[in-house]
Amino acid sequence: MIARKLIVAAAAAAVLLTAGAASAADKIRVGVLKFGTVNWEMDVIKAHGLDAKHGFELELAEVANNEATKIGLQGGDMDVIVSDWLWVTRQRASGDDLTFVPFSSAVGALMVPADSGAATLADLKGKRIGVAGGPLDKNWLMIQAVAKKDFGIDLAKDAEPQYGAPPLLSEKFEQGELDAVLSFWNFSAKLEAKGYKRLITGEEAATALGAGGNNAPIGYVFHDKFAAEHEAAMKGFVAASREAKEIMKTSDEEWVRLTPQVRPANDAELAVLRDRFREGIPTASLEQEIDNARRVFKLMAELGGADLVGDSTELTDGTYWPGQASAM
Repeated sequence: MIARKLIVAAAAAAVLLTAGAASAADKIRVGVLKFGTVNWEMDVIKAHGLDAKHGFELELAEVANNEATKIGLQGGDMDVIVSDWLWVTRQRASGDDLTFVPFSSAVGALMVPADSGAATLADLKGKRIGVAGGPLDKNWLMIQAVAKKDFGIDLAKDAEPQYGAPPLLSEKFEQGELDAVLSFWNFSAKLEAKGYKRLITGEEAATALGAGGNNAPIGYVFHDKFAAEHEAAMKGFVAASREAKEIMKTSDEEWVRLTPQVRPANDAELAVLRDRFREGIPTASLEQEIDNARRVFKLMAELGGADLVGDSTELTDGTYWPGQASAM
């Protein structure tokens, strides 16, 4: 009898130890910018208990900039970050095992004042254009290519591009020091809420060049090794992300709740940010995303060369995590 009790106690202890190990293994540490748009989705996941529902524990690690998230991921301090698939495919080509799950297809837009006489890219000849992301920004490269193809002008030479951080460029634009500004989607949305208009978006430029298709340029990035060791948790994370997006897509009340996270200047700005976020929710299948990425990569290789895409000639196999296809 005593021996039986000892066996039962030992079995119970083993179950507890196993449960504890599983709990620790199911924690997913996501690196986020303190005021980044990814926080909005993370907040929805936490507020609705979607991490617990899908079998993992969400933990956020706030950092100051995107480079810090990459360092955190590669140093093992974070399990998941948000970056672009172009960086992922370059890293894989160099031997790293990073992989990607689409987060958003929202891209930047080239904004001009509401009363601007600019109707096409040809009208920007000789104008001062603010560009966030630097000379090799993907949207900037594509917009330049459209300007050359459709109007025979080289915006890098025929206009006056000025590179800088999005907040600074927005400020200079609003003060009239720039005639147009190409910025990230959320900064463009804030300008739109103030009455500025979109001349062309990155997606429209890609479509004009034959590489469109609602490709999501940014997404969740993690190591294959981590996904293999925590497959159920990672599939749960993808499922929670999709469910959070569905809530954000269908519930205006949720965006009111998110106001402290979004920090809009007013209700009009909140509405534009909400609508542009919703437009960026990925709708393509995994196969479509990969096909679109292959076409965009080919275009980027032509426009930016090795400085942008590295030594690769095509999208590296495994850039997109196959496990996402079966995540519920």
